[in-house]
Amino acid sequence: MADGLKVRFWGVRGSIACPGPEYARYGGNTPCLEVMAGGRRLIFDAGTGIRELGLELARQAPLDIDIYFTHTHLDHLAGLTFFAPLFDKRNSIRMWAGHLEGPHTLKTVVKSLMQAPLYPVSLEAFQATITFREFDCGAVLSCGDISLRTGILNHPNGATGYRVDHKGKSLCYITDTEHRPEGIDTGIVDLCRGADLMIYDSTFTDAEYPRYRGWGHSTWQEGVRVADAAQVGTLVIFHHDPNHDDAFMDAVARDAALLRPGTTANGLPRVIVAHEGLILSP
Repeated sequence: MADGLKVRFWGVRGSIACPGPEYARYGGNTPCLEVMAGGRRLIFDAGTGIRELGLELARQAPLDIDIYFTHTHLDHLAGLTFFAPLFDKRNSIRMWAGHLEGPHTLKTVVKSLMQAPLYPVSLEAFQATITFREFDCGAVLSCGDISLRTGILNHPNGATGYRVDHKGKSLCYITDTEHRPEGIDTGIVDLCRGADLMIYDSTFTDAEYPRYRGWGHSTWQEGVRVADAAQVGTLVIFHHDPNHDDAFMDAVARDAALLRPGTTANGLPRVIVAHEGLILSP
């Protein structure tokens, strides 16, 4: 693994996976990011995209991996039980969550997912050494020489935003969150201030949003406003609605480029629409 900060997108879709030719270019898998820096691998969320990542990683055992959850709604958890490294006793995997309130813990959530009548095998099917770790949202975490700041997002049942800093480079992962009717979410702006990349919940457009108020999601236009307020280098539009096919996302890409034209000092566009397989190195 390279020493510099790098992120790869394995799933960029929100709410539910959507296969089919009309989603071929941007992808239909639900959220999963692989972040690499300082010889460490961090995975964010375990949507259906984590299955393919797991198949690639399975060839590299033994593995030492950290998985950080924004939250545990099904679209961000649905791929976990198909993550191949969990079934190899040579691997060590830590799972982190900062959004849950008692009596719920990350372990009880995963255990509940893997029980009848929802699932054929129990948590004991995993062979890797697994550790479940809870933290208070707002805490600063570390993984080797990588720093992770966390912040509260505005989402039903809670969610956590992350800022990853390594050797002067930074990326923020801000999904799922609903923007505030009173104005820009200053907590998110503070967390993302000056970041090289901000991956932002852009489920809806501003025109669509009024029909879905209270669902816990934002718009790509609000992402532009937040990115500008926080002086973010590159905005990454993410968590695409399953009703938004490739043609729709092409139009979003064109419109967003008009609002954030040009490139950053490191040569990246100031706005990018995420697609599966995309690799960014700020």
